[in-house]
Amino acid sequence: MPFSLWLSLAAVCAMGAMSPGPSLALVLRHTLGGGRAPGVVAGLSHALGVGLYALLTVWGLGALIVRQPVLFQVITWAGAAYLAWLGIKALRAGRAGPLDAGGVPTTRRQAAREGMLVALGNPKLILFFIALLSQFVTPDMSLVAKAVIVLTAMLIDGAWYVLVAVGLSHSRVLPWLQARSHWINRITGVMLLALALRVVAGPLA
Repeated sequence: MPFSLWLSLAAVCAMGAMSPGPSLALVLRHTLGGGRAPGVVAGLSHALGVGLYALLTVWGLGALIVRQPVLFQVITWAGAAYLAWLGIKALRAGRAGPLDAGGVPTTRRQAAREGMLVALGNPKLILFFIALLSQFVTPDMSLVAKAVIVLTAMLIDGAWYVLVAVGLSHSRVLPWLQARSHWINRITGVMLLALALRVVAGPLA
């Protein structure tokens, strides 16, 4: 995979990871309830679930492109519609949302279990990855290239939530984020809508 194309992949993976939602609320809850370590564990276990979904999506997309190109296109458009819905939801969220999550007493084991369950229990991740990865998967893609895609999605997700957990372990960070949550939601919404349009336009060159 050319480095410029990988940078595009990394950018959209980062945008997906940073999108406010139940995953962010999970890491917030465990960080505020148990400190840095449970928050980091929740983020890493969530990344493992994301990696599994990315692996399944890459394999499935490759088969669809070859055997059912029309179905592949329909599923891709469904993914784009989901991205657009996420973008509109983020734009309408205002100041409310995952950044208001409170902390509850927690342990590393609970954090690991819930991080994985939140990822695997969210089948909408499949739609997200279909929309995202359809821009990068080709019928003749090598195993190494597929592995790069999966690892990129997993590592960026894990790195982001670890960063969130580490940052939120400092008491001044969360109030700063809460005060600017409306701008975070607006920026995320615009970027998700742009990605949806990019998916509809066709694969990246």
